[in-house]
Amino acid sequence: MTITVRTFAIPAMYPLIMLVAVLSGAALLRLSQRSLDMIWEDKLAIGIGAFCGAMIGAKLPFALFGDAEFWTAAAWLSNGKTILAGLVGGYAGVEFVKWVLGIRTKTGDSFAAPVALSVAIGRLGCFYAGCCFGTPTNLPWGVVYPAVDTVPRHPTQIYESLFHLIMAVALLVLQRHGMFRGQLFKLYIITYAMYRLVTEQIRPEPEMWGQLTAYQWASLGIIAVFSYLWWRDNKQLANIQPVSG
Repeated sequence: MTITVRTFAIPAMYPLIMLVAVLSGAALLRLSQRSLDMIWEDKLAIGIGAFCGAMIGAKLPFALFGDAEFWTAAAWLSNGKTILAGLVGGYAGVEFVKWVLGIRTKTGDSFAAPVALSVAIGRLGCFYAGCCFGTPTNLPWGVVYPAVDTVPRHPTQIYESLFHLIMAVALLVLQRHGMFRGQLFKLYIITYAMYRLVTEQIRPEPEMWGQLTAYQWASLGIIAVFSYLWWRDNKQLANIQPVSG
């Protein structure tokens, strides 16, 4: 017999959880950036770039392919965000600000664990809001979403929250031990893209080309791009010759 848990949309709960997610990530980011050789104004500018890039990236797919016209407020203020594009947008926002300000310091490692922690908490907001649910399941932890139907479904929000929490801990450990130095945020994005590539099988997303969903195609593209960026950065480091004398 399948035991199900019923969730109900709690209007005040979603923004509260999101606020906790942002504040928790910001607090961990402050600790993570203590060792960076940067003035606080540059850290602030990079943080703003990351936030703006993430927000734009998360909404961009819906603005491009949604029902409302791209340049209208409705396209950007309507419901719908994608974490996958948000992470890429945040990375692009940081790189853009660093390019404008001429900052050469590697900052990605300091963002990796804080972002993963924020997403882990934020996905709990999706669970309480009853969005981003999975396909029907007979597993004992299936969840019924009354606004959808009476069928137990995979609580994909909880799965993802656990994934990002595990990644946050792993990234903190890797950062502390100096492993994958300068590549931790890329590692996080690539790993998450792989996770989405697999777990789309239990999400009710329409298939597109080659029996893959849009998110799976996006995941493949992100894995390819960030693997190249990783290879490029490693090659640049390998070409740096120590100064003799």
